[in-house]
Amino acid sequence: MYLLINPSENLVEAAFTGDAVSDGGDSEMSKSLAVITCIALAIFYVAILYSPTLILRLPPPDSFQSYMIRRFICAAISSVFSLIACSLILPIQWGKSHLYSVYGIRLDHMWQAVVFPLTLTSLMYAGTLILKLLLLLDSGQEDRENGRSLSLDSIKNIVCEFIESTFSLASDISAWRNYLVAPLTEELVFRACMIPLLLCGGFSTYTVVFLCPIFFSLAHLNHLLEYAQRSGSWPKAFAVVGFQLGYTVIFGSYASFLFVRTGHLTAPLVAHIFCNYLGIPIIISRRTGMVTVASVAGLLGFIWLLFPLTSPHLYNARTDNCMCWHRYCSWS
Repeated sequence: MYLLINPSENLVEAAFTGDAVSDGGDSEMSKSLAVITCIALAIFYVAILYSPTLILRLPPPDSFQSYMIRRFICAAISSVFSLIACSLILPIQWGKSHLYSVYGIRLDHMWQAVVFPLTLTSLMYAGTLILKLLLLLDSGQEDRENGRSLSLDSIKNIVCEFIESTFSLASDISAWRNYLVAPLTEELVFRACMIPLLLCGGFSTYTVVFLCPIFFSLAHLNHLLEYAQRSGSWPKAFAVVGFQLGYTVIFGSYASFLFVRTGHLTAPLVAHIFCNYLGIPIIISRRTGMVTVASVAGLLGFIWLLFPLTSPHLYNARTDNCMCWHRYCSWS
């Protein structure tokens, strides 16, 4: 798909097609090049995490924090390398395209890119949210039964506990991994870089949405050996990693959908952080049937609002003068 613009007349000269962008009408990217590049980026994203000890022969880190910081640096290097490599491979007309827009890195329509994807994603977690609310209500009920009424002091204590937990979260290296480094670097590599490559390689929209998560899930295969060593059982490791791969494929498809539909990297990024925070959605609870009802209602609401809340016009001031990585221009 592409629109070829004549700079002198500012008129659309070619309609949407399945080919890559080209000034002369010939495809500048092939499907095989796009796929090979995506595979290489996925392998590099994982391999560089082990480079300090296997290639650089650095001594083992003396603490978990040092270990994670070392991995943060490797993930950052991988992300920068991927962005540079894609800028050299993609058919970017440097005088006409803003490089950041290729990767969906934008400041415009920011509140839409945050609020609407979070609203959609929260619908998938309706059962989880209802369960958390019920637990909070039960906690308040226990306080009343023990003679502790809701007073100004108790409200202050709740606020202080919340502030303390926030500060403790900010100093937790695992929280930095789960809520910042992993979501940001993974979205940059597996969405911002790979999706433009596949789109400009001539793949159809839905093929890209479902193909890109495969690279994302395969990048998690490195956990197989870790789980096997930890549990001492290969069948258990295969079961855990298999479930993880299935979940990452589902989430990756959703994140890819958000990126293609909106053209905004913030949309899948906030959804990624939200999912990492709440974990696997709770669908059924022995505690009450309300969780199941909320989960079903949330799923129906998600399906009903999926396309309206990701309408390209909500996230873009215009949907013309598009390049091959702006598939939302033809996906109304």
